Amino acid sequence: MAVPSRPGADNRPGPVSPEAAGSPAVPVEGPPPSEAPAPLADWWERLAARAIDGVVFAVLYWILSLAFYLIFVQAGGERVADPRTLPASFAGLIAFGAYTLYDYASHARSGRTAGKKAMGIRVVPYGAAAPAPSALMKRAVLCPGVLLASGIPLLNLPAAVLGFAAGLFILLDRPLQQGLHDKLAGTVVVKDLP
Repeated sequence: MAVPSRPGADNRPGPVSPEAAGSPAVPVEGPPPSEAPAPLADWWERLAARAIDGVVFAVLYWILSLAFYLIFVQAGGERVADPRTLPASFAGLIAFGAYTLYDYASHARSGRTAGKKAMGIRVVPYGAAAPAPSALMKRAVLCPGVLLASGIPLLNLPAAVLGFAAGLFILLDRPLQQGLHDKLAGTVVVKDLP
């Protein structure tokens, strides 16, 4: 016997679980695992933070490059096939080496660089323990330290591919959005909570 429905009642069937319907449950991508202490930073926030940090070191690179070029040419280096290569390599070693040390020191001290502070994000350990200083150095060497090799002939192409891959991992890695440098150090980048 059918149960009479009352006027205005919704007689549609309620939601049915996938198991009850006979189909297997499909995992739905949701929030990050509970170990992530805050919402994850968006890729564009991370890119903007790198750009903010990198602009100072790019300007330093160009100034050093020009200075070394002028010194090199005055010392008779114009007889070299391309007198820009050697000065640019020296400038890159100094500027991008300084960027790598800055990245390491900033993350070891407070978990964020000036760019990350401006964007309201920070690097935190993924899991229970804080990353060791050696892990943070590996993180800094992989990104932005890969720029060190960008001015060295024969190393510039592999360095560019490695740098691209490190950034691409941020877009492809789910659910934590870790770049290769984050995976190496055991870190994630999260939004600062007020």
